[in-house]
Amino acid sequence: MDINVKAVFYLTQLLTPKLKAAGTQEVPARVINIASVDGIHVPTSETYPYSASKAGVIHMTKVLAKRLVADNINVNAIAPGPFESKMMAATLKNVGDALAQTIPRKRIGEPGDMAGTAIFLSSQASAYITGVTIPVDGGMVSCR
Repeated sequence: MDINVKAVFYLTQLLTPKLKAAGTQEVPARVINIASVDGIHVPTSETYPYSASKAGVIHMTKVLAKRLVADNINVNAIAPGPFESKMMAATLKNVGDALAQTIPRKRIGEPGDMAGTAIFLSSQASAYITGVTIPVDGGMVSCR
Protein backbone atom coordinates (compact mmCIF):
# COMPACT_ATOMS: atom_id res chain seq x y z
CA MET A 1 0.00 0.00 0.00
CA ASP A 2 2.87 2.38 0.76
CA ILE A 3 4.45 2.00 -2.68
CA ASN A 4 1.46 1.25 -4.88
CA VAL A 5 -1.12 3.61 -3.38
CA LYS A 6 0.32 6.15 -0.95
CA ALA A 7 3.37 7.00 -3.05
CA VAL A 8 1.21 7.51 -6.16
CA PHE A 9 -1.15 9.77 -4.21
CA TYR A 10 1.57 11.85 -2.55
CA LEU A 11 3.54 12.26 -5.78
CA THR A 12 0.42 13.42 -7.60
CA GLN A 13 -0.38 15.80 -4.74
CA LEU A 14 3.18 17.19 -4.83
CA LEU A 15 3.12 17.69 -8.61
CA THR A 16 -0.42 19.08 -8.87
CA PRO A 17 0.67 22.78 -8.86
CA LYS A 18 3.05 22.14 -11.78
CA LEU A 19 0.42 20.05 -13.59
CA LYS A 20 -2.16 22.84 -13.13
CA ALA A 21 0.28 25.37 -14.57
CA ALA A 22 1.02 23.15 -17.56
CA GLY A 23 -2.51 22.07 -18.49
CA THR A 24 -5.03 23.85 -20.66
CA GLN A 25 -8.52 22.89 -21.76
CA GLU A 26 -7.19 22.01 -25.22
CA VAL A 27 -3.99 20.32 -24.03
CA PRO A 28 -4.45 18.94 -20.51
CA ALA A 29 -1.58 17.86 -18.30
CA ARG A 30 -1.37 14.11 -17.73
CA VAL A 31 -1.00 11.69 -14.86
CA ILE A 32 -0.52 8.06 -15.90
CA ASN A 33 -0.69 5.55 -13.07
CA ILE A 34 0.55 1.98 -13.35
CA ALA A 35 -1.95 -0.51 -11.99
CA SER A 36 -2.18 -4.22 -12.86
CA VAL A 37 -4.68 -6.64 -14.32
CA ASP A 38 -4.55 -8.23 -10.85
CA GLY A 39 -6.43 -5.15 -9.64
CA ILE A 40 -9.19 -5.77 -12.21
CA HIS A 41 -9.72 -9.53 -11.93
CA VAL A 42 -9.01 -12.19 -9.34
CA PRO A 43 -5.59 -13.65 -10.17
CA THR A 44 -4.79 -17.34 -9.99
CA SER A 45 -1.95 -16.71 -7.53
CA GLU A 46 -2.89 -15.62 -4.03
CA THR A 47 -1.25 -12.21 -4.04
CA TYR A 48 -3.77 -10.53 -1.76
CA PRO A 49 -1.88 -7.33 -0.80
CA TYR A 50 -0.63 -6.78 -4.35
CA SER A 51 -4.07 -7.23 -5.91
CA ALA A 52 -5.73 -5.04 -3.29
CA SER A 53 -3.17 -2.27 -3.73
CA LYS A 54 -3.47 -2.31 -7.52
CA ALA A 55 -7.28 -2.21 -7.25
CA GLY A 56 -6.70 0.80 -5.00
CA VAL A 57 -4.63 2.47 -7.73
CA ILE A 58 -7.46 1.90 -10.22
CA HIS A 59 -10.08 3.42 -7.95
CA MET A 60 -7.77 6.27 -6.91
CA THR A 61 -7.23 7.01 -10.61
CA LYS A 62 -10.99 7.57 -10.98
CA VAL A 63 -11.21 9.69 -7.84
CA LEU A 64 -8.23 11.85 -8.83
CA ALA A 65 -9.58 12.20 -12.37
CA LYS A 66 -12.88 13.51 -11.06
CA ARG A 67 -11.11 16.03 -8.81
CA LEU A 68 -8.38 17.19 -11.21
CA VAL A 69 -10.32 17.40 -14.49
CA ALA A 70 -11.44 20.93 -13.58
CA ASP A 71 -7.75 21.87 -13.35
CA ASN A 72 -7.10 20.58 -16.89
CA ILE A 73 -5.34 17.44 -15.66
CA ASN A 74 -6.26 14.04 -17.08
CA VAL A 75 -5.63 11.05 -14.82
CA ASN A 76 -5.60 7.57 -16.35
CA ALA A 77 -3.96 4.23 -15.63
CA ILE A 78 -2.38 1.35 -17.47
CA ALA A 79 -2.99 -2.16 -16.14
CA PRO A 80 -0.32 -4.48 -17.49
CA GLY A 81 -0.64 -8.23 -17.62
CA PRO A 82 2.46 -10.45 -17.65
CA PHE A 83 5.60 -8.66 -18.88
CA GLU A 84 9.27 -9.44 -18.46
CA SER A 85 10.38 -7.69 -15.27
CA LYS A 86 12.33 -8.35 -12.09
CA MET A 87 9.07 -9.11 -10.31
CA MET A 88 8.02 -11.67 -12.97
CA ALA A 89 11.47 -13.17 -13.65
CA ALA A 90 11.08 -16.32 -11.54
CA THR A 91 7.51 -16.93 -12.72
CA LEU A 92 8.44 -16.54 -16.38
CA LYS A 93 11.49 -18.77 -15.94
CA ASN A 94 9.42 -21.53 -14.34
CA VAL A 95 6.10 -21.33 -16.20
CA GLY A 96 6.47 -18.60 -18.82
CA ASP A 97 5.60 -20.74 -21.83
CA ALA A 98 2.56 -22.25 -20.13
CA LEU A 99 1.46 -18.82 -18.90
CA ALA A 100 1.73 -17.38 -22.41
CA GLN A 101 -0.60 -20.11 -23.69
CA THR A 102 -3.32 -18.96 -21.23
CA ILE A 103 -3.27 -15.44 -22.68
CA PRO A 104 -5.58 -14.95 -25.67
CA ARG A 105 -2.74 -13.30 -27.67
CA LYS A 106 -0.53 -16.32 -26.77
CA ARG A 107 2.49 -14.30 -25.66
CA ILE A 108 4.01 -12.33 -22.81
CA GLY A 109 3.89 -8.54 -23.10
CA GLU A 110 6.76 -6.70 -24.74
CA PRO A 111 8.15 -3.24 -23.90
CA GLY A 112 6.57 -1.69 -26.99
CA ASP A 113 3.12 -2.75 -25.81
CA MET A 114 3.45 -0.61 -22.68
CA ALA A 115 5.32 2.19 -24.44
CA GLY A 116 2.66 2.57 -27.12
CA THR A 117 -0.10 2.85 -24.53
CA ALA A 118 1.88 5.40 -22.48
CA ILE A 119 2.60 7.44 -25.61
CA PHE A 120 -1.11 7.40 -26.51
CA LEU A 121 -2.12 8.55 -23.01
CA SER A 122 0.55 11.29 -23.17
CA SER A 123 -0.50 12.51 -26.60
CA GLN A 124 -3.17 14.85 -27.89
CA ALA A 125 -5.06 11.76 -29.10
CA SER A 126 -6.13 11.15 -25.49
CA ALA A 127 -6.99 14.74 -24.56
CA TYR A 128 -10.66 13.77 -24.10
CA ILE A 129 -9.97 10.65 -22.01
CA THR A 130 -9.77 10.75 -18.23
CA GLY A 131 -10.49 8.38 -15.36
CA VAL A 132 -9.96 5.15 -17.29
CA THR A 133 -7.71 2.15 -16.83
CA ILE A 134 -6.45 0.46 -19.99
CA PRO A 135 -5.54 -3.20 -19.65
CA VAL A 136 -2.40 -4.04 -21.65
CA ASP A 137 -2.67 -7.77 -21.18
CA GLY A 138 -3.12 -9.57 -24.48
CA GLY A 139 -6.80 -10.06 -23.69
CA MET A 140 -6.42 -11.69 -20.24
CA VAL A 141 -9.23 -9.65 -18.71
CA SER A 142 -11.55 -8.81 -21.57
CA CYS A 143 -11.39 -11.99 -23.67
CA ARG A 144 -12.14 -14.59 -21.04
